Amino acid sequence: MTDAIVILGAGQAGVQLADSLKREGCDRPVIMIGEETDAPYQRPPLSKTYLLGSFAEERLPLRAPDFYEGHGIDLRLGVKAEAIDRTAKTIRLSTGEDLAFGTLVIATGTRVRVPPIPGIDGPKVFALRSLADSRKIKAALETAKHAAVIGGGFIGLETASAIAKMGVKVTVVEMLDRLMRRAVGPRISSFFHELHAGHGVDIRYGVGVQSVGDAGTVTLDNGDSLDTDLVILGAGVVPNCELAAEAGLACNNGIDTDEYGRTADRDIYAIGDCAHHMNTFAGRRIRLESIQNAADQARALAKTLAGTPTAYSEVPWFWSDQYDAKLQMAGLSEGADESVVRGDPASGSFSVFYFRDGRVIAADSVRAPADHMAMRRILAKPDPALTPEEAADTGFDLKTRM
Repeated sequence: MTDAIVILGAGQAGVQLADSLKREGCDRPVIMIGEETDAPYQRPPLSKTYLLGSFAEERLPLRAPDFYEGHGIDLRLGVKAEAIDRTAKTIRLSTGEDLAFGTLVIATGTRVRVPPIPGIDGPKVFALRSLADSRKIKAALETAKHAAVIGGGFIGLETASAIAKMGVKVTVVEMLDRLMRRAVGPRISSFFHELHAGHGVDIRYGVGVQSVGDAGTVTLDNGDSLDTDLVILGAGVVPNCELAAEAGLACNNGIDTDEYGRTADRDIYAIGDCAHHMNTFAGRRIRLESIQNAADQARALAKTLAGTPTAYSEVPWFWSDQYDAKLQMAGLSEGADESVVRGDPASGSFSVFYFRDGRVIAADSVRAPADHMAMRRILAKPDPALTPEEAADTGFDLKTRM
């Protein structure tokens, strides 16, 4: 009977878990399985600085080449997990091996959502999730004059900003009525609309894509057509939870776990973008797509597996870089019934604070890192005391509420 910890996934969550297990003094064998052949790498630059050529590929790896062997981590790349046998406690690999585990951690992340659009699998359409994807897009952009981005969320807009900075014409097609609608409030959406429009990006709201031709012609459902050289899919992602579901584990927009990352099977855990976890801050199960969440969940689980049960209880925070504007988000603004603006949006540096029943629950900050850092600390308190009036007053020192 093996006591090996097997990690499915070699992204941010998987690598951080392997690293943290060693830091916690865990002496159990650690095996990490990754489908891609590239060494584990950072994903955030792929839609931004890497596309622009200002972030060298040599800087992308999450750890140095000798890190894994040097720390006794068995990293297996280019290998796919095909099935989980919970009774035998084995994983069927694409190599044909049945790999035994003592503890299994699923950190398989997400994949790009592919809308059911005729021609969406054509030669001019590109997803952006992996390093291989980004390499293909970089090559296509060398001769491109017009690109269409399907989706006005974070990845779509980050990619649009990078492409626009290259001098390529960009059209963003967004089915909803504003940018990043599911993540930020109207004032933030408006600011980024103006920012993109100022860089020549054409944003089409309330329309969908009807079809994509092999030559790159995008036909919209309002009858308009766009002659493009490439199309970027930015319509969100879906969690990779099929392995867990096929093994009989509950999955609801991700793999259901408790606050310790544990599934209904006491020997199987899930962390990162694929985990629908019990979130202490939200008070319910949610799924988060962020580097912070992946890394902090991994650190907490490492403590648990090393013998000190540790619930994941960090304040969620996120960021997005578009042109020279950094958007930083702390907390979860969903369900807010009041918001106030701190600072002047016209200056390009401001924050929007969100409240529910008079209690502060989140803040979105544009070029206002001090507001963001203060909010992360305020939200970490059991009973944040910040009022709407204080939040809106630039003369009020947020540090007094930390």
